Amino acid sequence: MQVRYKISTNDEYSVSCIYPKHIIMPFIDFHTRKKVKLFDGITATMFHSDTTTFAHVVLDEGAVVPEHSHVHEQWTHVVKGQMEFNINGEVERLTPGMTAYIPSNMPHSAKAVTMCKVIDSFTPVREDFVALEKKM
Repeated sequence: MQVRYKISTNDEYSVSCIYPKHIIMPFIDFHTRKKVKLFDGITATMFHSDTTTFAHVVLDEGAVVPEHSHVHEQWTHVVKGQMEFNINGEVERLTPGMTAYIPSNMPHSAKAVTMCKVIDSFTPVREDFVALEKKM
């Protein structure tokens, strides 16, 4: 049986879907999402399912993501621009169409060689990003 219901994540955004309640597959317009500052020169718009955080990230030229690690698996896909990505000491220059996979707890960092647009996916949900969005 399918039911119609509304998913609402904040006052500015809601989406209607027709799916069984246990399957949530809304269409997301990232143009309507809050922009969140992650680091100096790095902003993101995000959506969180029960298991995944999916983000559109913009990095200004020269912006740096300092070395860090987290329990989340991460996929970073470059849509526009060039960035140097360091995963556990292995450095690669990523260009449009390239993707970096970062396993759980793996140290990594990045630097935008040019202005970049990337898509990040994290599993499980980045609860720290959820909290950051709520502060905005």
